[in-house]
Amino acid sequence: MTQNSLPAPIDVEAELERIARIYNGAGGVGISVLNLIGGQAESLLDRLPARVRGQLEAATVRALDHAMRAAHASRGRVPDQASWLNSAASAAMGAVGGAGGLPTALAELPVTTTLLLRVIEGVAVEHGFDPELESVRFDCVQVFSAAGPLSQDDGSDLAFLTARLALSGKAVQAIIHKVAPRLAVVMGQKLAAQAVPVLGAVAGAATNYAYTSYYQDMAQVHFGLRRLAIEGDVAPEDLNRRLAAKMKMLAKA
Repeated sequence: MTQNSLPAPIDVEAELERIARIYNGAGGVGISVLNLIGGQAESLLDRLPARVRGQLEAATVRALDHAMRAAHASRGRVPDQASWLNSAASAAMGAVGGAGGLPTALAELPVTTTLLLRVIEGVAVEHGFDPELESVRFDCVQVFSAAGPLSQDDGSDLAFLTARLALSGKAVQAIIHKVAPRLAVVMGQKLAAQAVPVLGAVAGAATNYAYTSYYQDMAQVHFGLRRLAIEGDVAPEDLNRRLAAKMKMLAKA
């Protein structure tokens, strides 16, 4: 191989700044959603009936389990779509789910979760990772442990990028059960927004759009760092520390 054919060395600092900008910008649409429904993320769960709140975690586990099978199976039949098309499809589903209030929003939950997971898988492929590998599917579910589009995240939640379980035959099920409690809170906020009287369909479309945009961004951060660790030969823990510093610097600028 000649010197001219060697790949250009990756600029780790420039790539970290790009990823930091994506992370800092994630969830911006969520603020518009909260303004639309006139509430705060923390108070949304209180709007749900106690029976629904008590079943959220179990429903989230079922939705994630269904999503893992359905999203993966769809790859052979439906190609990855452009981000705007994913957001548009998600918004349409959210509108339908919100139109009938809480019952239809609950029915829509596993469908939206499947779309979100498929979108995350598409980002993994974009960064050169094979979703057929269990380790990559593990990472795709792990992206769901990010804070959520309706929560203010100051960057202290970077632990989701490095948290690992021992990869085994039951690794994906293990990560599903680990992620489910936090995702249940996030999805509960979405359900509560969709159940707002009169605004149900509008809020459903807005929340789904926000969720799709947010998790696409979080997947870009997650798999962008994974790729950077490999191509730049930098330890993931070091990258996370440097990313947090970049984010703080950009926030002050």
